[in-house]
Amino acid sequence: MDIFLEIRKRLQSALLIIREPKQGSLPMDVSLTPSVLKMKTLEQCREIKFPAEVRLVPSSLRGLQYISGDGIHMRLLVQADLNKKLVTALNQSLQAQKCYVFHCQTCGEIIVKERKLLRVLPLPSENWNALVEEWCCHPDPFANKPLHPGENDCFIGDTHLLVNVRSDSCIPGPEIAQAETHQLSESHLESKPKANTKIICKRCKAMLGETDSSGTTKFYITEIIIQPSGRDFDMIPRSQFVQSVIAQCLVELSSARSTFRFTVQGHDGKTYILVWLLNSDSLLIESLRNSESIQKFSLFEGMESLDSNNIGIRNAVKVLFHPCIKNRNIELSSSWENDIGVHSLVLPSQTCLELLLILLRSNHSLPPSLQYMNSFQSLQSLVASQDDLGVFNV
Repeated sequence: MDIFLEIRKRLQSALLIIREPKQGSLPMDVSLTPSVLKMKTLEQCREIKFPAEVRLVPSSLRGLQYISGDGIHMRLLVQADLNKKLVTALNQSLQAQKCYVFHCQTCGEIIVKERKLLRVLPLPSENWNALVEEWCCHPDPFANKPLHPGENDCFIGDTHLLVNVRSDSCIPGPEIAQAETHQLSESHLESKPKANTKIICKRCKAMLGETDSSGTTKFYITEIIIQPSGRDFDMIPRSQFVQSVIAQCLVELSSARSTFRFTVQGHDGKTYILVWLLNSDSLLIESLRNSESIQKFSLFEGMESLDSNNIGIRNAVKVLFHPCIKNRNIELSSSWENDIGVHSLVLPSQTCLELLLILLRSNHSLPPSLQYMNSFQSLQSLVASQDDLGVFNV
């Protein structure tokens, strides 16, 4: 007898699902108070206490129904107060005139050591050059002039940051000694980098970014962790980190640019996932009793450590998504790529596949009735099929 509770914080409403009980365990008596849910059958009795931040309103209960494969559904009002924030954005956490260490997120290896950032600046949007032409009454002064960071500069984009690691302060020595660059000699000084050369972590072989002929290095924000000098490195589970970073990107971009549709593209130029942001104010609560149901249903990592009366609670970003691998959804993908209302997120190809796996696992862990939403057609007349629903835990 497990539960799934989805709360919309802005609406202060909730969907409570009592997972489908085992065969023969019906009828079931359900008792609900603002902080406790009691379930009793002929075989067992279970009491679930909700977190202190969540208070249900039993008198508002409506829509009570039993759905085969899911369990007992009910909707009600709720008072929820959980102000847990997403992973801090790079443009908010990095500060000028301070020293930082760049780590490989996957293994913790130091990539850039003791770098003092004199300037930390946000990069303009991808179409900034076209906008300049609209605003200038004279020839574009920035035409054919790419933005390259100077020594000890850091420029921050949507999914990457730019630094100049070939400055005199970085070479030779330990700052790049932990990263190997394909197609370069061992000295790093005797030959110039070729265009779009990959940066690979020596320890775990993860692709961290690329470097171009100007000496500018692009690090993807899903592949590195930047911490102030002197702070110990805290290892974060890979899937948890990727979810939090991508959720942060989606929330910030949807707020800043009023866009809710995204293509996730690899550094190879291929589109891997189409994502439609539904909402960013969801709160998910789940209770799981045994390890078998944890592996089958759980949305949360680390649930194995909870006892049968404890529950997991997470902020979540809810999205619709379409996989585009193996020639799936080619026409829709092409349409989105040519739509100015769709924003592209460029990541390493391997990370795109990781993200797709995270979404598919999240989709599989949801109750069956919540795994699909056949409303894309009414929102956008491009698709007539059902769309997968996924959740990013943050």
